[in-house]
Amino acid sequence: MSAIEFNQVWKEKLLNRFLNYVKIYSTSDAESETTPSTERQWDIAKYITEELKTIGLEEVSIDDNGYIMGYVPSNLENDNQPTIGFISHYDTSPDFNGENVKPQVWENYDGNDLVLNQTTGFTLSSSKFESLKKYIGQTLITTDGTTLLGADDKAGCAEIVTAAEYLMAHPEIKHGRIAVGFTPDEEIGRGAHKFDVAKFGAEFAYTMDGGEVGELEYENFNAAGAVVKIHGLSVHPGYAYGKMVNAALLASEFAQMLPANETPATTKGFDGFYHLMDLNADISEAKLQYIIRDHDADKFEARKKFMEEKVAEFNQKHGEGTAEVEIKEQYRNMKQQFEGKMHIIDLAAAAMKEAGIEPKIKAIRGGTDGAQLSYMGLPCPNIFAGGINFHGPYEYVALESMQKAMEVIVNIVKA
Repeated sequence: MSAIEFNQVWKEKLLNRFLNYVKIYSTSDAESETTPSTERQWDIAKYITEELKTIGLEEVSIDDNGYIMGYVPSNLENDNQPTIGFISHYDTSPDFNGENVKPQVWENYDGNDLVLNQTTGFTLSSSKFESLKKYIGQTLITTDGTTLLGADDKAGCAEIVTAAEYLMAHPEIKHGRIAVGFTPDEEIGRGAHKFDVAKFGAEFAYTMDGGEVGELEYENFNAAGAVVKIHGLSVHPGYAYGKMVNAALLASEFAQMLPANETPATTKGFDGFYHLMDLNADISEAKLQYIIRDHDADKFEARKKFMEEKVAEFNQKHGEGTAEVEIKEQYRNMKQQFEGKMHIIDLAAAAMKEAGIEPKIKAIRGGTDGAQLSYMGLPCPNIFAGGINFHGPYEYVALESMQKAMEVIVNIVKA
C-alpha cells in the first residue's frame, strides 16, 4: 500500500503552496554576473527558508548566494542509512514574462479548450496540445495567457516542501536523514555552480524537475552558451556610401550561416542543435545569444568548434575583428556518472511503481542541476514534477501529477 493517504487537507496544502510560489516573481538573468542573478529571487528564497523552519526541519540555512538547505531528521533507532537528497530550483525562465503571474485553477477539467484570458481570447487548445486529453477529470493550474506559470520548477519546490512537511507529521513512516535543497539560476545554466555538496551531506539525490508523470532521467544534453558580438560602423545614411557597416544586417547574415535543420524546432531524440535565444542589434553593435546542445560528447565538441569556425569565416569576409565569440560550457551529460550506481535509478523506478506509475526512463532534451551535481560528486537523476509546456503562456500542471511526485518522494524515503 502506498505511504500517502492523500486527504483533502494535504491536497490543499500542496495546491496553495504552489500557488503562493508562482505568484512570486523570480526570473533569472543570463546577463547578470551575481548569484542569484536577480535580486528578486531573494523574495522566494527567503519565503521557502522560513517555511522549512516553520514545518520543523533541522539545520535550515540560506547562504550568501541564495542556496537553501534543510534536513528532515532520521527517526530510525539504529540509523545506518545514507542521507538521501531532493533538490529543485526556484528561479523561472527568462524566455517569457514571469512577472505578475496570475494562476488559474480549473477543477474537473472536461477536455475542451480553456479560454485563459477573456479580454484577449488567449486559449489553451486541446486540439493543438493533445496532451490535455490525459488530464480529463483532474484539476489543472494554468496561466492567464500573459505570463509563464513557473511550474518549472516551483512545482518541484512545492512537492519537496510538502513531502517534508508530510514526513514530519507522520513519524510512523520510518526513514533515514533526508536533505532538501533549493537553488537559484538553474534556468541560465548556473544552478549548481555554487552548490556546497559537502555541506549537503547526501550520498545521492534527485532533482524534482521533469515533465509529465513517470519521467525518470539520468542522461541529458551536453550544454554550452555562446555569445557572438558583431561590430559595425554608424554613419549618417545620407553620407554612408562606402563607409557604413550595418551590424544589424551582418547579424542577420551570420544567423543564416548556421544549419537551418539543426534547431530545436527541427530536431528530436538524441539530435543536437544550435538555438538562437536572443538577438539585439543596431547599426553599431549586434549581439546574438546561442545555446549549443548535443548528447554525444564528440559531437558536442565539434559543434563548439563549428561555431568558432563560422566566426572566423565571417571575419575573413568582412574584416578581422568584425565578429567575436565567447563560448561557456554549462553542463555535461551525466550518464557516465551512473556507471556502477544504477541502484539509484532502480530505487526511483520502484518508488514510482509502488505509486501506480509506469517509469518512463528517457534522455532529457535539456538539463537540470543534477547534471552538474553528478559531476561534482553527488549522483542526481531527474524525476518528474508534472509540468507541461514549460517557458511560455501555455504552461500548465495537474494537481494530481504533483501529488504523484510527492508520493514518489515519500516512497523513495521509506524504501
